[in-house]
Amino acid sequence: MGIVVDRPELRDRVDVFEDREDAGHSLAFLLGRYRGSAAVLLAIPAGGVPVGAAAAEDLGLPLDVAVVSKITPPQNSEIGYGAVAFDGTARVDVDLAGRLGLSERDRREGIERTADKVSRRVARLRGGAPAPDVAGKTAILVDDGIASGRTLLVAAEAVKKLSPVSVVIAAPTGHRRSVERLAREVDGVCCANVRGGASFAVADAYRRWTDVGDDEAEEILRRARARPTPDGGS
Repeated sequence: MGIVVDRPELRDRVDVFEDREDAGHSLAFLLGRYRGSAAVLLAIPAGGVPVGAAAAEDLGLPLDVAVVSKITPPQNSEIGYGAVAFDGTARVDVDLAGRLGLSERDRREGIERTADKVSRRVARLRGGAPAPDVAGKTAILVDDGIASGRTLLVAAEAVKKLSPVSVVIAAPTGHRRSVERLAREVDGVCCANVRGGASFAVADAYRRWTDVGDDEAEEILRRARARPTPDGGS
């Protein structure tokens, strides 16, 4: 099981970050051991991009994206019952899909619909190159929060196939149960604001919360890629 690193003074608190940029700076504090190393930050678009950009700048690390998207029923774009990653890796929570009244055909169509969305995002955010270069490096997956953890779990599964030396998940806020579950699948989880309880919303950790569109994510990535970074160590 990977280790979990958090900030004890932020446990079970809400409204702890001004916005995603502020959250990225806070996350960089937990990721300090990777400063100037050969690690690569892989943001989960779109909400993870501004978080990852702020953390990458603080740490002097390159920023890339791991395109993955949750699978949602047609009638509700908020509920995710699975996810599809940039390489086609797909996982479905069959029990949750059943509770949502989705048939096997519905699930299959959901995977296909989400895979098309992922392909479009890969073309836009990575210029059509699907796989980030993390072979022999530490891959740090960054999102703006961990609710169920399904999307990050599928992202980690896909990234592991690219032969990194280790995979770390980093998010400003997360539900304790999901954070601990993810830690069993990767080498470590860094989560500044860990919260428990029956009710959890990523947005509750932020004083200012807005949707991040692909236009904004694309511009942030363009600026981050233009920023020089020092040569990483081993």
